[in-house]
Amino acid sequence: MAKTTRATTALARLGVAFTVHSYDYDPHADSIGLQAAEALGEHPSRVLKTLMAELDGKPVCVVLPSDREVSMKKLAAALGGKSATMMKPADAERLTGYHVGGISPFGQKKQVPTAIEVAALSEPHVFINAGQRGLQLRLDPNDAARALKAVAASVVA
Repeated sequence: MAKTTRATTALARLGVAFTVHSYDYDPHADSIGLQAAEALGEHPSRVLKTLMAELDGKPVCVVLPSDREVSMKKLAAALGGKSATMMKPADAERLTGYHVGGISPFGQKKQVPTAIEVAALSEPHVFINAGQRGLQLRLDPNDAARALKAVAASVVA
C-alpha cells in the first residue's frame, strides 16, 4: 500500500504535521468509518468521515465523526446555501479523483467549500482518510480545518 497520496502531498506542502496509519479495509462493512475506528482502536468521534454533497447544485465537502450522520439542513446553513443533498458516489469519485471508501478532503482534484463538525475540533487528534482505502492520517483537527479552509459548524443530525 502506498504511503504517499495526493492527500499526504498536499498536507506536506502546507507544512501540516501528520502521521500515516494503515488498517485492513473491509469493503463489506456496514460503515466504513466505524470499521476504520475499530481497526485503529480509536473512538469513532476521532475517526472522521469525508462526505461529498451538493449545495444548491454545487459540490461541497463535509467532514464529521464516523459515528454521526450529517444534517443536510445544517450543512446548507453552515455553507450559506438553501438546500443540500448527498452526491452520487460516481460523481464524488469523478470530482475528487478518489474512490469511495478512500475519499480524502485533502488533495482533491478541485478544492470545494468544506465544513467540519465543530465538536471534532476539541479532540486532541483525529484520523481522516489519506486518499486510499485502508489508509488514514492522524493529525490535529484544527490543523485539518485550517488546511481545508473549512467552516467549523454543527453539521450533525
